Amino acid sequence: MAKTDSTGSTWRYRWARRQNVRRVSTFRGAEAAWRRRDDELRRLRALAADFQGSAAAGAGLPLELAGDEVVLWVLPAAQLVEVRHTTVLPAPDLTVAPPAGPLRPRRPDGVRVTDAGMAVITSRRLVLLGGRGRRDWAYGRMTGLGHDPAAPVTLIQVLDRRGTSGLMLPADAAADFRFTLTLAFADAIEQRAAVLAQLDELIAEHAQLKPFRPAAATPAQARLSALVPGGRRTVAVAAAVALLVPAALLESDPSDPTGRSEVAVAATPAPTPSAIPALVLPTPARSTPSKSTKSPRPSPTPSRDPRCGAPQNPLGYDFCGGTRIRRPATEVCDWFDCAPQFWSGRGYLVQCRDGAVSLTGGRSNACAEHRGVRRTIWK
Repeated sequence: MAKTDSTGSTWRYRWARRQNVRRVSTFRGAEAAWRRRDDELRRLRALAADFQGSAAAGAGLPLELAGDEVVLWVLPAAQLVEVRHTTVLPAPDLTVAPPAGPLRPRRPDGVRVTDAGMAVITSRRLVLLGGRGRRDWAYGRMTGLGHDPAAPVTLIQVLDRRGTSGLMLPADAAADFRFTLTLAFADAIEQRAAVLAQLDELIAEHAQLKPFRPAAATPAQARLSALVPGGRRTVAVAAAVALLVPAALLESDPSDPTGRSEVAVAATPAPTPSAIPALVLPTPARSTPSKSTKSPRPSPTPSRDPRCGAPQNPLGYDFCGGTRIRRPATEVCDWFDCAPQFWSGRGYLVQCRDGAVSLTGGRSNACAEHRGVRRTIWK
């Protein structure tokens, strides 16, 4: 026998089951993304703690090493790139920036490829063993270092070379190359502890972003709008149409196409109670008011929506303005139509153009699968 509520219906139980399935699916996607990032940060932390090279790693390379120089990392396929125009790069630092997105295997504008060969990171320098010769970038002579955020290109400026040059690597190897180069530079200036402290801070911040398992929905939380196809949006549209149609009918009088006739009674002041006669007299035929007695009809005062179109909710979320919501309440999806993988978003709360709500506000790919951002949700 199907479960029923006090009214004898089963739709509340079906609504609760659908809500719970969606909540669990969204939570699992967010948790999986969080764990992948956590594993990557901890892998980098372990790599930085045990980072060291060996002279044996350079065996067989056509590269002469100094007495205390060791090879830390080797990549067989790399391209030498040079910048056509004069540019100024930021000073080398020890920032371990998380990747903003996947790198595209393309060459930026203004950069040309001049050679190809093997890239070697040692404890003293970065070297390219190319077909046209060798190119060195010594850490002690670096004045500028920049990583392209969209392409696997790293540009370097040194004291003994006027132009700006660097390396272009395969997209899947760029992240490890940049991290290893940062560690090698940190070791050269005896600042590896600063990199470890930065990674510990990133791990601690990421731990605070761990998604919580959402509470289970119950049949008692079901709203009557769930019975309407389209839910709350359909109800809102129907209510708006119900308000607009009477107003349009009042504006257009089919008996007076010129729109000049007015209802004079609307402008006549209401009589006081003492002026109302005790006897009910026959109502005389209404005569058409003359143009001299015509009074303009008062325009209706529009009612202000306190939420500016946002669905009714006890969270205080609306479209009017206020503070951006970066950590929404766990029950936000009970009142708003959350997009798939909602909890894996990293940004603030926005409504997409198709009506879905996303937690990717402020990012370049916000609402990418929902036709873009429509507006921000405020608290």
